[in-house]
Amino acid sequence: MRRKMDLIRRSLLARIGAAAGVCASSSFAALAMHGGAGGMKEIAPNWASLNFNPDVDMELTCRPSEASILEGRATGVWRYAASLLKGPENTLTPLPDTYLGPVMRFQKGQKIRIRLRNGLPEPTIAHWHGLHVPMLMDGHPMYAIDPGEAFVYEFEIRNRAGLYFYHPHTHEATATQVYRGMAGAIIVNDDEEKALELPSGEFEIPIVLQDRSFNDANQLVYGGGMHARMVGFQGDHVLVNGRPDYAIDVASRAYRLRILNGSNSRIYKLAWDDASPITVIGVDGGLLEKPEEKPYVMLAPGERLDVWADFSGRSVGSKIVMRSAPFSGASPRMARGMMAETALPVGGDYPLFSVRVARASGESSALPPRLARIDRLRPEDVANPGDPVPIAISEAPMAMLLNGRPYADNDALPRERIPVDTLQLVEIFHDGGMGMGRGMGMMGGMMSMAHPIHLHGQQFQILSRSADDADPRDYATMSEGFISSGWKDTVLVTPGERVRIIKPFGDFKGAFMHHCHNLEHEDMGMMRQFSVE
Repeated sequence: MRRKMDLIRRSLLARIGAAAGVCASSSFAALAMHGGAGGMKEIAPNWASLNFNPDVDMELTCRPSEASILEGRATGVWRYAASLLKGPENTLTPLPDTYLGPVMRFQKGQKIRIRLRNGLPEPTIAHWHGLHVPMLMDGHPMYAIDPGEAFVYEFEIRNRAGLYFYHPHTHEATATQVYRGMAGAIIVNDDEEKALELPSGEFEIPIVLQDRSFNDANQLVYGGGMHARMVGFQGDHVLVNGRPDYAIDVASRAYRLRILNGSNSRIYKLAWDDASPITVIGVDGGLLEKPEEKPYVMLAPGERLDVWADFSGRSVGSKIVMRSAPFSGASPRMARGMMAETALPVGGDYPLFSVRVARASGESSALPPRLARIDRLRPEDVANPGDPVPIAISEAPMAMLLNGRPYADNDALPRERIPVDTLQLVEIFHDGGMGMGRGMGMMGGMMSMAHPIHLHGQQFQILSRSADDADPRDYATMSEGFISSGWKDTVLVTPGERVRIIKPFGDFKGAFMHHCHNLEHEDMGMMRQFSVE
């Protein structure tokens, strides 16, 4: 029956698929791809439900396009374009002069319908990073749709206010599709946040950090062979909201910066160039209980940061720069010599964006001393207090694994089977690189690197971080920049570190992914799934 459906669909869509292939800009010839979409079984696309009455209804189309990024010739990209069919006028906010998809703004409790249409020359599927939705609506790779097909998402916003985002989750092609431009921010609002009267409108600025490389014709360059796949792609230009040399003109008042690391693999160490502290009011899963001041903040791919930036004491014409400050230990020792030769080495010191005070303002929001209520998850309430669920990271040449196995559908290990509506203790740790257990080992020490581990489904809380096996000199360059007090969905696990988290597995049964958000590693198979039963 399935084979018959495939034959019928492919016959009906043959001309559409061919047209989509022609639409792929010739500029993509400069993009040196590895891998590609494939290797995952397909399930028939999902259609709209007759009994689902959405508060927001939109179409989201992914298609080849062009964007003016560098001076001169336009760059070939792939992008998301959206149109609102039903819902509040502020649901979609395009970012100016960018390839990024529009900012989607939702309210907690809203029912959302999104009709994804694939105008690309290869399969794709979209994931709503950080949102708590059923498996069918989560962007699981098995639901990738072919060129010309559509997939209808229907879900309720259950998350608290926070910054989330959407991007492809196509098996073996997530890295390349995101790199070509397919990503966008999601902002969820709720009544608790509204009561705080935080900066909004023009005083709330989304900041999407990405790195890219270009050839002489301004076309995207991607590749680097085994080395790039092992370490993760590192570009030589930092783009903010899809633009180089990003600068923001502000008034002398408080702003809210909503920062997303949308890079494939680059880790940033955010720090103001005048050594002002960074005031953090929220992380992946929304607001903290109270503001935290940090000398710098580590931000790995997939992580988000909510920053209170008060420029009220600065004179008109003054400038402050957000930089990525120096750090060490995030990349494999055996690769650091090669990486130091790149324009923007991992752990280097370089600017991200600048802020110029362009006008005086006599009005400003006040930083609330208390932000939000967070019900702390307690170790005594977990279902497995003495037997944490393992997420063991292992690294070897061309073999990035979790729990000693590459990704495969319907391949859940016994410890990856989770009873629904339970609270689980999870431990994420480095397994030595060659299955050698707790110690780093010679090869593990050479290969070991930092990994941002992302868990789909509900947000989690960090219980503890220990660095008994870490190099103390390297760890000291990053450790003050970790924030462990809020709700998270992505956590950076550095070499030799063990991180314990408490994660709810509530409401929905099915297969929910956990993987490295270094997208090259994800595509290499550093991804598993929990079978919530």
